[in-house]
Amino acid sequence: MRKRFAIVALFLGATFAPGGPPRSWNGPSLADTTSFCARAPAPADPAHDIYCLELIPRPDIREATGVVELRRPPSPFDVAVSVEGHQLYDLVMTLQGLPDPHSLGAYATYVAWLGPPSLYPMKNLGEVRNGRVELGRVALEKFIVMVSAESSATVSERTGRLVLRGNSPSTRMQRHDVLMLPGGPGTHSIEAMRGWPMPPMDTTIPMYMPGIEALVPTATPLLPVAPGGAVVPEARPRTLLPLADGDTLRLEAGLVRRTINGQSLLMYGFNGQYPGPLLSVRQNATVVVDFVNHLDQPTAVHWHGVRLENRFDGAVGVTQEAVPAGGRFTYRVHFRDAGIYWYHSHFREDLQQDLGLYGNMLVRSSRPDYFAPVNREETLMLDDLLLGDAGPMPFGEETPTHALMGRFGNVFLINGEPRYTLAVARGEVVRFYVTNVANTRSFNLSFGGAPIKLVAADAGKFERESWVESVSIAPAQRYVVEVKFPATGDVPLVNQVQAINHSFGYFFPQSDTLGVVHVGSRALARDHSAEFARLRTNADVAGEMSRYRRYFTRPLDRELVLTLKVHELPFALEQLLQIETGYFSPVEWSGTMPMMDWLSTGKQAEWTLRDPASGKENMAIDWRFRVGDVVKIRLVNDRNTLHAMAHPIHLHGQRFLVLSQNGVPNDDLVWKDTILVPVGSTAELLVEMSNPGRWMLHCHIAEHLQAGMMGVFEVN
Repeated sequence: MRKRFAIVALFLGATFAPGGPPRSWNGPSLADTTSFCARAPAPADPAHDIYCLELIPRPDIREATGVVELRRPPSPFDVAVSVEGHQLYDLVMTLQGLPDPHSLGAYATYVAWLGPPSLYPMKNLGEVRNGRVELGRVALEKFIVMVSAESSATVSERTGRLVLRGNSPSTRMQRHDVLMLPGGPGTHSIEAMRGWPMPPMDTTIPMYMPGIEALVPTATPLLPVAPGGAVVPEARPRTLLPLADGDTLRLEAGLVRRTINGQSLLMYGFNGQYPGPLLSVRQNATVVVDFVNHLDQPTAVHWHGVRLENRFDGAVGVTQEAVPAGGRFTYRVHFRDAGIYWYHSHFREDLQQDLGLYGNMLVRSSRPDYFAPVNREETLMLDDLLLGDAGPMPFGEETPTHALMGRFGNVFLINGEPRYTLAVARGEVVRFYVTNVANTRSFNLSFGGAPIKLVAADAGKFERESWVESVSIAPAQRYVVEVKFPATGDVPLVNQVQAINHSFGYFFPQSDTLGVVHVGSRALARDHSAEFARLRTNADVAGEMSRYRRYFTRPLDRELVLTLKVHELPFALEQLLQIETGYFSPVEWSGTMPMMDWLSTGKQAEWTLRDPASGKENMAIDWRFRVGDVVKIRLVNDRNTLHAMAHPIHLHGQRFLVLSQNGVPNDDLVWKDTILVPVGSTAELLVEMSNPGRWMLHCHIAEHLQAGMMGVFEVN
């Protein structure tokens, strides 16, 4: 107890400097700086209360003020995290009113310090003065920043007078069990629980949530059923299917049986495979797809990221009507761009895609030197599946469940398998085409410390290749990486994130092994070490980007605010969500609140795209463009909602460049079709309107899409 009071006294500034008014010490005033944290909030700014840390002065030096901007570091990914999954920030401190340190005692300068809430260890960030100073990078979820007067800028421990201190915004995260009030009116009864199993819980995280333990979603539980007791065949592993220009592919959606972790599960598949066939085509080829629906419900196929003819895009209600059970539809798919793409159901994605209706398309460039040489290529489809004791957790029949947070799974899959394996030779260089097909989960994938080279994203190559420690990938995104396996042994494919224990309000590391690469000792037929060691600058990409640079500084053309409305949530659930509004993590990486995730339905959570210029929302938005327009769009993720979430926003039929995020310019451009917008953040896109038609724009969290988060824009 004595130690606790000592810490409190330290933060309150219990020791005081000699009297006398403080004098300003070097540097400009706060108003002279450029940090967004040092000015009144503007619409283009990230959320101040998530990305700004206010510094509190000692009671006797009230003229001293300061803020620390939690600035987004330059990163090829939409969210910058360490290999362990810690959010990365570049700290930019802006100070005003610091007195001459000599006026406080035998001090010569001021020093900034960084440390965890326990106050140990504290790191010297360097000398600071009035004005703006960059303090370096931090990889912590909760931390403290202090400014003290010291005898030297190089001291290793803080012994001087504390002048300013502040806590990271994440320290506002509240524990649920203390603030939750029991009781309150609910909207469900024990009678309504018939047919709903309890969702699987994480036994390592105790849940104290009085008032919600007897609630179930206001929807009828739904799972696939074999017609008339028919025998459903076991799904086959996916096959590679090369297709030439003019070929016809017969693609059938139907029931399959999977055995996962010893459970026999009734699921969906294309052509009896899980995932669907891997289509390999040449750039500029056109393929006819004869699609047949053998499901017991309507569906359609979307060719994600492919800039094809509008009427074949597969967007139900926009480009076609849903294909009824037993029906068929003919698609003509033109592969305009090289890269890795995927096809999936675009009707009740929360159910059909989650149960297996997805597959990859590898579009090979007509240029033989498009990529550097490697020993082999592999495609990885990352997924998760929510399994209970009796099989998949049911879905909502009339409306999706998990509408607020999305449906996090508890079993990880690569290419449909919970135990992915790959055997390679020592020193082999492998090109991995990675696609995230999960309903809501973002992954932070690493290869057991093996070196990773990032070469391409959704719809093309980066201007410059780069070394990365891990691959941060949101739902619907794709990245192409090359990995070298230099030593014999087993290399794990690991998803490492910082999850949240909402019951007690803290972050904790969560590491899941998704598969293993077995590196043998046999000799390589050809050594590509020299090519792998070189980071290529892609002159073809840079030349293409140069045509668009004149648009980078143009005024904004359109803006979208990503927000939420809720209707008649159960009292206890709404109360729990109210506790959270003090702080939202920029990205929620793990489903550690299974009951809360499960209860909300698409009728209670209305996820919204709002055009602030017109006030129109979702499908009422009527943006119109012409072919050849280059449009600058800002996305703003509203943190002032009951439960703010990161959103992967996908544009159909077009491609875009990410110009900046949170005001930080992007200096390594790549064509994309999906961007993850973290909570409270902003992003500016440059969209090339090259493809005529009516196109969807939506969040690719499947439950958010089904809960309304979609709009349409027209290109004439």
